[in-house]
Amino acid sequence: MNALAVTPSTITALVVAVSFAAGLNVYATILSLGVMARMHWVVLPSGLESLGDTWIVVASGILFAGEFVADKIPGFDVIWNALHTFVRIPLAALMAYAATSHLSIGMQLVVTCLGAVIAAISHGTKTAARVAVTPSPEPVSNIALSTAEDGLVVGLMWFATHHPLTAAGAVVAMLAAGVGVAWWGARKIRAGWRRRFGRPGEVVLASNR
Repeated sequence: MNALAVTPSTITALVVAVSFAAGLNVYATILSLGVMARMHWVVLPSGLESLGDTWIVVASGILFAGEFVADKIPGFDVIWNALHTFVRIPLAALMAYAATSHLSIGMQLVVTCLGAVIAAISHGTKTAARVAVTPSPEPVSNIALSTAEDGLVVGLMWFATHHPLTAAGAVVAMLAAGVGVAWWGARKIRAGWRRRFGRPGEVVLASNR
């Protein structure tokens, strides 16, 4: 059984990895941590040990199964991800808050805010990538992207509970790449908008004719 060292740096690193994963798929994140705790593969920090409770494992498993299907349907996945803005980020912040219950109030609030920001970035990156990929006429791109995200979340949770500092370093690199993907996705959206509706000035001129 692997027990995490309860130090501010280790817990912060774990929060970074968990928050990033939650921004991609919060149900898979909770399920992975819960199963590992339930199987006694890891000892989660005080505050997160309840993720191993039977009802949480079952509930997260059912929700993950639903997301596994919904997230692979072109078009619907964009709506699904948009709605989960109100699920992934708050739950990431809640897990960050729970994981840092042994730290000072000030440090706990800082790490909680950090977790929410990281979840927001990874969630925003995922949503932008989906908006960019969805117009593709074949569904393979959506399915491959979603499957890769699910695998990344599960793998990252195992790595974070065994090598949290290394996992956090990998997340920082992925966040930097994610910002680039989000910028690329925003350009794709803007280009598509212009192709369909023209520039705002062009629309106004056309309506005045």
